[in-house]
Amino acid sequence: MSRYARQTAVLGEGAQERLRAARILVVGAGGLGAPVLQYLVGAGVGHIRLVDPDRVEESNLHRQTLFRMSDLGQPKAEACARHLAGLNPESVVEPVVAALEPANAPKLIEGRELILDCADSFAVSYILSDLCLAWGLPFLSASVTGREGHAGGFCGGAPSLRAVFPELPQRVGSCADTGVLGPVVGVIGALQAQMALALLAGEAGVLGRLVTFDAATFRAGGFRFDGAEEPAHAPRFVSPSEIEPGDLTIDLRGAEEAPLIHPAARRLSVAQVGPGMDLPEPGQRAVLVCRSGLRAWRAAERLAAIWPGDIALVAAGEPVGTPS
Repeated sequence: MSRYARQTAVLGEGAQERLRAARILVVGAGGLGAPVLQYLVGAGVGHIRLVDPDRVEESNLHRQTLFRMSDLGQPKAEACARHLAGLNPESVVEPVVAALEPANAPKLIEGRELILDCADSFAVSYILSDLCLAWGLPFLSASVTGREGHAGGFCGGAPSLRAVFPELPQRVGSCADTGVLGPVVGVIGALQAQMALALLAGEAGVLGRLVTFDAATFRAGGFRFDGAEEPAHAPRFVSPSEIEPGDLTIDLRGAEEAPLIHPAARRLSVAQVGPGMDLPEPGQRAVLVCRSGLRAWRAAERLAAIWPGDIALVAAGEPVGTPS
């Protein structure tokens, strides 16, 4: 117990056993995942399933502090598991080299008591939030772009991510698109790890709270959102494999980006979705496809303004050409 004596003095005698018995899911082994994983493994969390599809690149190293030059080209999840085993062999990290998507998310979440979103993907954030809301699981989601970031505790009896952010923000980006500073990711990741430890130790007050940090002004802020209402209607993400023959599928990617996702799909731009388009048949589902889900979300807003039917979104992955 000498390993955990100083945190036991803060959390109490029974907390360590709860941490040892915990089984959690961490999605993303990058900039946020690095501090989250190091602190949770250091604290003795019993079993962490770590999901990430990517390999280590040199451009990662300024913020993804678990990796070394010798890890370049290696799957991130496996490299993380290897390094973390040296930090605390009492904590098991199960690497899963795969992209989380609607088709595999339920299996990855099964048996977990806490879900942490460190993925740098707004589509993954909403996929996880929707499932955690349905399953009653606490969900900790964090995001950083540039010098700003936030972390929040959703679901598990608190409102979901959709309740707090029901509409697409005016500015959405990833680390690759907008850039990010390593220390800012470290601050938000450490905050997310502290939220996880507090929840696992049985402390109250984490869920229903969003905390923000702006490194340009060195100001922290935030708010509680316990009373936020779930949106009555919201498009859900589905996997490419879940597109059905009877769907009206609209591929929003350009021909230079990728081939049509389905032979019967139409290729339209976001601006072409809306007034003047051929609408889906009554009872037919509309499926909107792009790389990251951003164009699909914007197109869904335009379609929902003129058509009340079922709309699904697909984040198909990296294109060959221009970004989403």
